[in-house]
Amino acid sequence: MIRTPGQIERASMALIRAELRERGIALPTENEAVILRCIHASADFDYAANLRFTQGAVKKATDALHSGTELVTDTNMALAGISRPGLQKLGVSAYCYMAETFIADRAKAEGSTRAAAAMDWAAEQNPGAILAVGNAPTALLRIAEQIRDGLRPALVIAVPVGFVNVVESKELIFAVCEEADVPCIAAMGRKGGSSIAAAICNALIYSAADLLEPDARGWT
Repeated sequence: MIRTPGQIERASMALIRAELRERGIALPTENEAVILRCIHASADFDYAANLRFTQGAVKKATDALHSGTELVTDTNMALAGISRPGLQKLGVSAYCYMAETFIADRAKAEGSTRAAAAMDWAAEQNPGAILAVGNAPTALLRIAEQIRDGLRPALVIAVPVGFVNVVESKELIFAVCEEADVPCIAAMGRKGGSSIAAAICNALIYSAADLLEPDARGWT
C-alpha cells in the first residue's frame, strides 16, 4: 500500500509523467517543475498546454526567491497552501491583504474591489514582490496598470479562475509583462484558482530551495 506523503507524491508524479508520455507531450525542461505541480494539484492535464511563460520566467523567479524577495497572494487560501518550510529555508516572507479591514475601507472609498485595493497596498508595501493571483481578475487589471506606471514585480502569477474578465485579464497582463520585460506565468483561458497559484509558488520555492524531491523535505 502507498501510505506516506513521500510515497504518494512520488507515485503521483510517476503517473503524471507516464500519462504525459502516452499523450505525446514533452515538457520544456525549464518549466517542467511548475507544470507538473499544477497537474498534481488539479489532476488536469490541460495545464500542460494552457500555462504560458515569458522568457526565463522560472529562472528569474527562483533567483528572486534566492535573494529573499517577498511574495504576495490575492487570497488567504493561496497563502495557506504555500510551503512554510520552503519559505523559511529561503528566508522569504509571504502576505495576503485581502481580508484586512483597511483594505475593504480603501476599496469602498475608491469605488474599486478589495483585490485591486490589496494590489495597490502591495505595490506600496512590497514593491518588486512576486505577485500570485489565483482568484481576482481585477487584481490582474490593477497590476497591469501599475506596471504601465513603472512597477516592476519580480514575477506575476496570473491564474484566476472563472468567467467574467478572466480570459481578458490574463491576456492583458501577459502582453503587458512581455512589453515591460516583467516575468509572468499565466494559465490562459478560464482555468486556474488559488490551488494553482499555490502550486506554482511551491514549484518555484521547492526549485529555489532544492526541495523538489519529497526526501529533501523529510517526507519518507
